[in-house]
Amino acid sequence: MYGNWETVIGLEIHAQLSTQSKLFSGSPIAYGAEPNTQANEVDLALPGTLPVLNKEVMRLATRLGLSLNATINKRSVFERKNYFYPDLPKGYQTSQLELPIVEHGELFINVAGADGNSVKRIGVTRAHLEEDAGKSIHGAAEGCTGIDLNRAGTPLLEIVSEPELSSAAEAVAYMRKLHSLVQYIGICDGNMQEGSFRCDANVSVRPKGQKELGTRAEIKNINSFRFVEKAINHEIERQIELIEDGGTVVQETRLYDAEKNETRSMRSKEEANDYRYFPCPDLLPIVIDDGFIEAVRDELPELPDAKKARFISEFGLSDEDADQLTSSREMADYFEAVVAAGVDAKMAANWCNGELAAWLNKEEKGVSDSPVSAAMLAGLCQRIADNTISNKIAKEVFEGMWNGEGDADAVIEAKGLKQITDSAAIESMIDEIIANNQGQVEQYRAGKEKVFGFFVGQVMKATQGKANPAQVNQILKQKLAG
Repeated sequence: MYGNWETVIGLEIHAQLSTQSKLFSGSPIAYGAEPNTQANEVDLALPGTLPVLNKEVMRLATRLGLSLNATINKRSVFERKNYFYPDLPKGYQTSQLELPIVEHGELFINVAGADGNSVKRIGVTRAHLEEDAGKSIHGAAEGCTGIDLNRAGTPLLEIVSEPELSSAAEAVAYMRKLHSLVQYIGICDGNMQEGSFRCDANVSVRPKGQKELGTRAEIKNINSFRFVEKAINHEIERQIELIEDGGTVVQETRLYDAEKNETRSMRSKEEANDYRYFPCPDLLPIVIDDGFIEAVRDELPELPDAKKARFISEFGLSDEDADQLTSSREMADYFEAVVAAGVDAKMAANWCNGELAAWLNKEEKGVSDSPVSAAMLAGLCQRIADNTISNKIAKEVFEGMWNGEGDADAVIEAKGLKQITDSAAIESMIDEIIANNQGQVEQYRAGKEKVFGFFVGQVMKATQGKANPAQVNQILKQKLAG
């Protein structure tokens, strides 16, 4: 894609943990509150205050570590990361450097290739706990910047990949997989619009075959899958063009401008020693035991990869269908509820991945907000299976259900959509159509088999699409053969 160049990408993803209060204080973290109404003395760093660790964050971080097949460190330490910015009242961020809670994990992604999809393992270097900073609101008043400290102290888990992603598409696949996972295991709501799940991308290029990494630039705070792909692709092109023109890539932090589809420099990139990390004297090392870890393991749900494998083996689904159904826990649960109601698994998969997914996408809804419940979709599938309606009519019924017109039976009854399965009635219509279209009959009998579709269309037109297609095909073949 990039000629003689190859790309090396690593992602740092910040997932806001689903707790009721902050990392080191009892302040709430509800989204959308009035500025500075969710910040107490600890968050404001008033003299004499001391942090107290929220135990729930340890459980949530351990859930992620186990889900990534990672090492859970039984002893971890918080450090102070020193830098000065208006929305950081303490003058430092409490984070983890030397001994994070999670290390050495892995995540598997699907990668498209010339020979179809393959699975690629991406190493997860670490996942460490840290507190979020506040927010600077530029233009809060004329010529002024306001500071909102509601987010200050919000618990984050920073998940750092190995630099093993080779394209923007792979980066998005990894990010989507991790986004799905943190929601599956209930540690993060994944709401990217609210900043609950955001990404920093480290991007570098090097000549093909070179082992040494190129100089990286970090693109900060990207909050959508589409922007991650666009930002990385732009940065790759920028670096290649710069080097080929005789320039040098500078290690720096850059910002992605979505309107201009470009990255621009923010500041030079700091190294760890620039932040003067040292162990936080106000927080003791955190020690957990095997009992704690095993208790967390016992509460984990079935993970996406295991669920996908089960859907393939138990229901005979294709890899693609199973992958789509397990992209979210809600969709997987919905599908299984439809199957549990007695619907054939492949039919259920087709409707979940097809019509349901299309309507959800069209109206930007999640599965949990679908006006068509799993029970309603199961009822629709049952009416297809018992030949009450055809697949084509079923789409009209689904639309009626989506628009609040009742379940499948109610929509079918109200709109008179019941399929015609009376063979004598279908045969009579076919006789009339054949009698009125002798020219097409002669063409078909002369070997022009495509004309058969004309007759099917005429029958469906006459019955407003209500005739049973299998019966129509069978009777037509018999009549036209004569």
